[in-house]
Amino acid sequence: MNPPGRSILFVAIIGLLAMMGGIVYYASLDNDDLSMATIELQGVELIDVNSIENRAMLKVTFLVANPGDVTVTVPVISYRLFADGSEIGNGAYSTEDVAMPGRAAFYPDAEIPLKNKMTIVMSEMSETVYNKIVSGQIVQYSATGQMTVESAWSIVELDFDTSS
Repeated sequence: MNPPGRSILFVAIIGLLAMMGGIVYYASLDNDDLSMATIELQGVELIDVNSIENRAMLKVTFLVANPGDVTVTVPVISYRLFADGSEIGNGAYSTEDVAMPGRAAFYPDAEIPLKNKMTIVMSEMSETVYNKIVSGQIVQYSATGQMTVESAWSIVELDFDTSS
């Protein structure tokens, strides 16, 4: 015969496992909404040129949209930036060090521009493309990378390929 304490413990463990299963199931429902998030390269702007060190600072703006029904945040966007088809550098937008309530909240149907600064160096890219960028000539920019989208319960990483 089992002591009554064991039966209560067994029922409590089964109840806890059922509750955890429910949480995992509920969290998995968010993944479809998170996967609906979109990102596009809205623009690249030259903001500073250091002609002595042959460096330039660019402001890279991504437009992120949330067409889903769940409020999300975007803690990380890591990307490779291209100018006229030539890679000019890697960049990352990150708010990982900010608590989730302090990040930009993407409510359903919201679009928010996320901006990041990126330094390019002439020695790390095509000199022709670098000179075209710093002289203000028209350049076709594009980016490829990965965006992390979070809700209170789930995280999804989405690959992207976009141009301005």
